[in-house]
Amino acid sequence: MPIALLALALGGFGIGTTEFVAMGILPEVAEAFGVSIPTAGYMISGYALGVVVGAPVLAAAGARLDRKHLLIGLMAAFTLGNLASALAPTFEVLLAARFLTALPHGTFFGIGAVVAASLVLVTKRAQAVSLMIAGLTVANIVGVPLGTAVSHAFGWRSTYLLVTLVGVVTLLALIAWVPSQRPKAGASVRAELGALRRGQVWLALAVGAVGFGGMFASYSYISPMMTDVTGFGPGAVTLVLAVYGVGMTAGNLVGGRAADRALMPTMYACMAAIAVVLLLLHAVAPYKIPAVAAVFLLGFAGSALIPSLQMRLMNAAADAPSLAAALNHAALNTANAAGAWLGGLVIAAGYGYTAPNILGAGLAVIGLLLALLSGLIDHRRKAPAAPSGGAAEPEPAELRG
Repeated sequence: MPIALLALALGGFGIGTTEFVAMGILPEVAEAFGVSIPTAGYMISGYALGVVVGAPVLAAAGARLDRKHLLIGLMAAFTLGNLASALAPTFEVLLAARFLTALPHGTFFGIGAVVAASLVLVTKRAQAVSLMIAGLTVANIVGVPLGTAVSHAFGWRSTYLLVTLVGVVTLLALIAWVPSQRPKAGASVRAELGALRRGQVWLALAVGAVGFGGMFASYSYISPMMTDVTGFGPGAVTLVLAVYGVGMTAGNLVGGRAADRALMPTMYACMAAIAVVLLLLHAVAPYKIPAVAAVFLLGFAGSALIPSLQMRLMNAAADAPSLAAALNHAALNTANAAGAWLGGLVIAAGYGYTAPNILGAGLAVIGLLLALLSGLIDHRRKAPAAPSGGAAEPEPAELRG
């Protein structure tokens, strides 16, 4: 695989760390600014909002730029945003800094996916995308625990300074390793927005927003589930979350290979697996070893879906894949927010900390049905063409080497 993928994965590592480490440093932030922990949590929702807003705006606005230059600009903005977070004098400034830091998030992954796919043979595109996304999953194993430990030892500002350093290293790697890549002739904001006229793009986004929302409905409350239901102490929850991160990393790499062989079947299998694993987690939550195994499988199944979902969007968008690829991450952040909200509703209704698993399984089934509908539409349009799979997906002109 090209070394440029390492630069993209490094960027994913930095972005994943700054997004997820916020959960681990909330108490320090709340104490530093004299606010409650729920109020400090606004920095998490503010970041998610920034991703949703920034993904379509920046991807469309950058349609005519050299993709290497765009990636460098996005990472520079991300790095400055983390530096501003570290230096924020008030909580309000921190919230603004987190929102601004999030703006490049979806576009970096979207443009990065297009670049990654263009660097390899058509039969290895999903694997290339999965290697870039691996930086995001490894962040949950290494970056988040390290950032949390740094916060405990030296203060929360040091955590954002550490992510700023990762951003600087990523900038140097992008400059040195990623080749220049001009967009196709005629690229424009209007052409990128044209992808939104395609029903298959919206179906793929819905699969991510609804189906992945099922996973987040459970994962958002994994800590109280593990302590109050499974019986782990607070210290052990960190190890459980690391197991989840290992599952994510393994699932992402396996999902990339599977998507290159059979794209739509991989998507179907992953959505079905998420539903089954959530039901399994609901059943085994009171038992420590089975519960940890189910958490690993949840990370595996959820992350295995991402490469096929990313490639499906890029293919469905035809010759304007950049916006669609960026919107995937907006959809996943929508899933994060909606899943957490819905999971909170069933807990608040008195159904307990395992109830979000049942809710999540239902959302995953809806996501599966949407994916099957998308595949059925393709089958009817292409009949009697080759069955849906990696080779049957059209290759957008933008991704041809």
